[in-house]
Amino acid sequence: MSKPTPISGFPEWTPGQRMIEQFVLGKIRDTFELYGFAPLETRAVEPLDQLLRKGETSKEVYVIRRLHADAEGAGGDDQLGLHFDLTVPFARYVLENAGKLTFPFRRYQIQKVWRGERPQEGRYREFVQADIDIVDRDTLAPHHEAEMPLVIGDALRSLPIPPVTIQVNNRKVSEGFYRGIGLTDPEAALRAIDKLDKIGPAKVADLLAQTAGASEAQAKACLELAEISAPDASFADAVRALGVSDPLLDEGIEELVRVVETAAEHSPGLCVADLRIARGLDYYTGTVYETQLRGYERFGSICSGGRYDNLASAGTTSFPGVGISIGVTRLLGLLFGAGELSVSRSVPTCVLVALADEEHRPASGRIAAALRRRGIATEVSPSAAKFGKQIRYAERRGIPYVWFPGADGAPDEVKDIRSGAQVTAGAEEWMPPREDLTPAVS
Repeated sequence: MSKPTPISGFPEWTPGQRMIEQFVLGKIRDTFELYGFAPLETRAVEPLDQLLRKGETSKEVYVIRRLHADAEGAGGDDQLGLHFDLTVPFARYVLENAGKLTFPFRRYQIQKVWRGERPQEGRYREFVQADIDIVDRDTLAPHHEAEMPLVIGDALRSLPIPPVTIQVNNRKVSEGFYRGIGLTDPEAALRAIDKLDKIGPAKVADLLAQTAGASEAQAKACLELAEISAPDASFADAVRALGVSDPLLDEGIEELVRVVETAAEHSPGLCVADLRIARGLDYYTGTVYETQLRGYERFGSICSGGRYDNLASAGTTSFPGVGISIGVTRLLGLLFGAGELSVSRSVPTCVLVALADEEHRPASGRIAAALRRRGIATEVSPSAAKFGKQIRYAERRGIPYVWFPGADGAPDEVKDIRSGAQVTAGAEEWMPPREDLTPAVS
């Protein structure tokens, strides 16, 4: 077999990086469960008509097909695609299982997704997301929108990463404002404003004219709204100072004030009202979130989401929800690239049991089994080389302790190969220091 060619956009972490990823996922999972979210996993594929139903996503969807077509005609596989986020499959799951669920339904989902976009630093074609959503039947209380940043703030604070700022807006503020100034296609205006950071104000003004039919004065007003940002409820005064009136605008301001004030009470400085945040997907209808990692702002959001009212419905029954997603692979990729995360050792093994000769492998295996029963990750030396070579093997792998079985009735001894300290020990009593028991992430 010739040397394989790497495929860009499909990350394969080293064992040490994978251990960091597992640590991060564990911390996130623990926080989600502290807030009462239950675990869920959905299938990897969805019907194409569902994946393409909302938003500008067609160019990102990977289609599933068999290598050899059915001789009798197209089957169902050619109408399936890999999910590009976890919200669309979750909405489908709710519709299929509504009779079995208790509402409001709180779930978390940590899964891989696939997105056909150009790979670059922090952007991948296969990546892990960690989502939470709250869905109710017919109506969803707005206080759930204020809860989302609190959960994410606690989850990210539990990790050894730089601080984050969650930027929040409300689509009702933007849409109400656009209606108030006379724009008839507020969704086109939202999509244009969503490109502000990428293409700048001048090009967004042109885009507003081309796609939303905005006049020069209307485009200027849209950009003035997008420039409003505040860490507290003072953003509301700045919006009202623009002199635009609309009932939907008033409703959105009230909801956004609640989100900002709730976050400020729980975690001062966590949230900022930023009225340029729009989110490109069409299914968002209320509060929207984006999250900046301090020092990495140029790479965009590492966690985003929002309120959706119309994504899931069956007849006259609707299932409005609100959700937010951490781009775990995106976050880790940026920090790995900057050398910001490390693990104290690249293997879980805490103890290597030395081997005097192959005849004594069963005895060394019994020592390892006794240590494992007590929660100490242990392996037996792969060969009965000289003890010096076995110690060097442990050093290369980052294993902190080597266990020497006693010979001819002598007691066992365990050596900390970092300090050189060696003490008498029994497999049923000895414990390493707590900090050595498992690899530490920092």
